[in-house]
Amino acid sequence: MKENYNYPLDLSWSTTEMTEVLSFFNQVEKFYESKVEKELFLESYAAFKKVVPSKMQEKQLGRDFEQSSGYSLYRALKEVEASGKRFVSADKA
Repeated sequence: MKENYNYPLDLSWSTTEMTEVLSFFNQVEKFYESKVEKELFLESYAAFKKVVPSKMQEKQLGRDFEQSSGYSLYRALKEVEASGKRFVSADKA
């Protein structure tokens, strides 16, 4: 993880929308740094998708987030979705 990185946010989003997106980014960070509860991660992703319904924008945000943090949204999502466990982490997914 890189120290002191910025989150890729769209300034046209409302405060609530930014909170939803940040919540998902936090879940991704938690996936890499400790572990996440699968259900909560997927709920957070669903809320993120309501704010960012476009696949293209999701990929761009994912690339920007990975460049600044070193964490892949795509990899985290795929590993959590594929896991049959209640709690999932990057090193045990």
